Order: sequence, then C-alpha cells, then structure tokens
Amino acid sequence: MAVAFETLEFDIDGVKTVVKAIGSGKPILFLHGASTLEGFDFAEGLADRFRVLAASHPGWGYSGDAPHIAGMADMVLHYLNLLDALDLAEKPHLMGFSMGGWMASELAGLARERFDKVVLVAPAGLNDPAHPATNLGALAPQDLPGYLAHDVTVALRYFPDGTDIVFAETFGADRAREGETLGRLLAPFGMGHPNLRRFLARITNPALVVWGTEDRLLPASQAPLWVEALPDARLLLVEDAGHFVMQEKPETLTRIGDFLAG
Repeated sequence: MAVAFETLEFDIDGVKTVVKAIGSGKPILFLHGASTLEGFDFAEGLADRFRVLAASHPGWGYSGDAPHIAGMADMVLHYLNLLDALDLAEKPHLMGFSMGGWMASELAGLARERFDKVVLVAPAGLNDPAHPATNLGALAPQDLPGYLAHDVTVALRYFPDGTDIVFAETFGADRAREGETLGRLLAPFGMGHPNLRRFLARITNPALVVWGTEDRLLPASQAPLWVEALPDARLLLVEDAGHFVMQEKPETLTRIGDFLAG
C-alpha cells in the first residue's frame, strides 16, 4: 500500500517548492540526498509521533527547476526562506540524509536557533582523505545498487528492472535532471565544504549521527569524526546496513524517534 502524503506547495523566490507531509506532532524538516530515487516512504516510520515535512530540493523531485543554484549557500538560503513560508508554530527538528546531511550541517551551523534537535544520517560533506567516499562517477550504473544497500535487493526495488519502459524512461529523465542541478551545487568544492567542521562546531543543538556499518558509499569510519566535531552529539551505528540504512533497517526510525522525543 502506498504511503499517503499531503502535498504542500510554495513559491520560494520564484521556485515551485513541493513538500510531502505526513503524520502529526512536532515537525521534522527532512532534507534528502543527491537523488530522490528512494522517495520518502521511510517517513511513515516517524509519522506516529511527528509531522514529517519532506521537501524536494530546487531542481530535484517534485520541485521546480532552479537554474540560479550555484552552490550550497543557495540551498541554505532557500531553506531559510522555506522555513519562513512554513511559519511553523514550534521549532522543527532537522534531519538530513547523505548530501542532505551536509546541507543540514551548513543550515544548522548558520541558523541553529531555528531548530530543536538535529539528526544526520550517513552525512556527506567532510571529505576526510583518511576516510574517502566512493567516487560515484567511477561506478558502472549496474553496480550502484550494491553501493546503496548492504542487501542489494532493498536498493533494486527503486531501479528499473526492464519490465516497465515508461518507468525506465522517467527514471532516466529524473536522474539526468537532478544530476544537472547537482553538478552546479558541487561546482565550488565537490561533495562538501573544506571548512565544514567550523559549521559543525556551531551546532550546539542535541545531535544524533546515524550510520550503517556496511556503508560502501560513505564509510562508517567517518562517523566518529562527526561526533567529535559536534558539541553535543551521540552515535547510532546500525549493524548490517548500508547507505540506505532507513530502508534496510526500518527499526532505525524508532530509535531516531526515541532520540527526538526524549
């Protein structure tokens, strides 16, 4: 059964911005990674206690094109403006996955007073040479699912299998569109910021870093670096899970929810 989301739409500086909302309770602003291929169905695992607001970044997913995007600073400004438009009755929690974790780090580092707790799930952005991320550009397309999930069947459910030509064509067009915006976002420094630790040092909010122990895309050996750089952080390592930790191990959402509710 498909997860039932409410669709909210905003005009943020001329960019159609779509937010998929589910649940009730204290809000969580969720920032997705470098692709929207896995969707937002994971949010059902938090919807019993929270109202999850899963926005598509400008140029990604359900949102409109954003040819002005030239770096992460533009995304941070966009989300500050979206927060103004949402006009929430209470401070939301902030949650970011992969590239969205990097985005959440810069956002919270600059505007920590706008958020309650922060959750970073397998965040990108530090680019520590001792703990290198996989170069996606060097991967053959057929190998990508094996880098996204430890149990490759979990990742494969989001990819075309050759039985639906329309889905395959849409999938390719969506990845090309998102990839074009991603290229502009990464133009200044690649997948991260050379001074990201300075942003992390400002995030005095209680923070949770979540990582799958078998992540082949962003190694779990990075996790202690994030915990050390954040003033008030704890670590949740999830055994036998890859980059798609929330999809592979849905019980992870309960543990994230316990942290946010505690």
